[in-house]
Amino acid sequence: MLLMLLVFSFSGLTLLGWITVAVSGGVVFLILQIVQWQIISRSEMEVAEAIAHVEMMSSGEYSGSDVRSSFGVGHLVDVVSESVSKIQQQHNQILLEKKELNIRLGIADAENKHLTSILNTLNDAVVVTDSFNEIAMANSAASKLFRFNLDESKRLPVDQIINDSSLAKLIKDTREGQHKHTRRLEQRVVKGGSESVYDVTLSSVYTTNQANSNIASQNVNSGVVTILRDVTREREIAETKSDFVSNVSHELRTPLSSIKAYMEMLIDGEAEDEKTRFEFYNIIQGETNRLSRLIDNILNISRIESGVVRVQREHTSLMSIVTEAVNIMLPQARAKQIELVEIPSPDYFQVYADRDMILQCVLNLLSNAIKYTSDGGRVSVSVSVDDSSEMVRVVVNDTGVGIPEEDVPHLFDKFYRVADHKKLAKGTGLGLNLVKHVIETVHNGEVNIESEVNHGSTFTFALPIAED
Repeated sequence: MLLMLLVFSFSGLTLLGWITVAVSGGVVFLILQIVQWQIISRSEMEVAEAIAHVEMMSSGEYSGSDVRSSFGVGHLVDVVSESVSKIQQQHNQILLEKKELNIRLGIADAENKHLTSILNTLNDAVVVTDSFNEIAMANSAASKLFRFNLDESKRLPVDQIINDSSLAKLIKDTREGQHKHTRRLEQRVVKGGSESVYDVTLSSVYTTNQANSNIASQNVNSGVVTILRDVTREREIAETKSDFVSNVSHELRTPLSSIKAYMEMLIDGEAEDEKTRFEFYNIIQGETNRLSRLIDNILNISRIESGVVRVQREHTSLMSIVTEAVNIMLPQARAKQIELVEIPSPDYFQVYADRDMILQCVLNLLSNAIKYTSDGGRVSVSVSVDDSSEMVRVVVNDTGVGIPEEDVPHLFDKFYRVADHKKLAKGTGLGLNLVKHVIETVHNGEVNIESEVNHGSTFTFALPIAED
């Protein structure tokens, strides 16, 4: 209907009218196109400006919005700006927390390295396990003891790292058994093919666990610290001291018992004739000398080791010292029917030494030779001169039981005694130690030994010839 009206309306127009209508329509279309283009351009500019503002805000160069728009872009920018601002605040907070965490991590790493350095300076082996019975920390002493790599052992089960199954079980039992007190015990560990004794301390590490604010906090066993201290040498020293006290007590008691017995017989008048009394007197004198030598050995070693020994040097003949020592030891040799022989020397040389100390050394060597020589054996002592080294040598030879080769290097150690010899005779293990101290430390001499099991031993000491 509308179309028919238009046709009817325009049907009466002339050509000029048609042209006018066409031109007017074109103008209107052009105006509409221009308006549309301006609107689009304006909106593109506002959008571009909004994007620029958003980019500036995202980069932190712009914190607000002054975009004005007829199309609502300014409001959109305000919303985006507020969101970006919140994101930036969160980002800055995260960066601050990250920085703080990095600082804490650095401090923790430095403290861990410091703690590791401290642990590595300890001679005691230290092993720290966590709540999963895995290695959390260990020091170099522990790695050497159990032969594992420190870096490769972390977070590995303790029973895979520690090659001692009983100790690994102890560590597990300490954590799983909820022991609140420190456990301390002795554990034998195989080290270098030999068994060593360790004092082991196991301490549980507790941390506070509170999963819910409504539930009371409780202490949870989160690991075990194990410290192993090698006490093998201490146990050996303690055993040696115990043996020493026992042997010294026996050595003191034996001569004292003899002295007391013969004194009682003299007091009771059991020695009716002079010959018997003289025999008793000799026995008392011999036991008194034996007791005196033992005390002198102990005192002299103590003085020499402490550096306060009093040395009274004089020119003296070693031959005369040997003769005196043989006369003193004759009763002890005769009691075992041992032939004690002094081989005379044609040469006469003096040494510059403490006569009493050298006499004590000769007595100790002769006493040992007699003790470890079977009844009916032979002990000889001689003095000779070595012109090449300008030394005077004293040689004590016996036909005794001899000394095993593995014991020879330790023979002059304090308290050391050959295991097989302990059954043959009592002793303190101080006699030969004193000989070495007196000859080598005090008089700059030398001591040597040659021995063969079941064929006897030869002890030799040498001193420099005295100058005129």
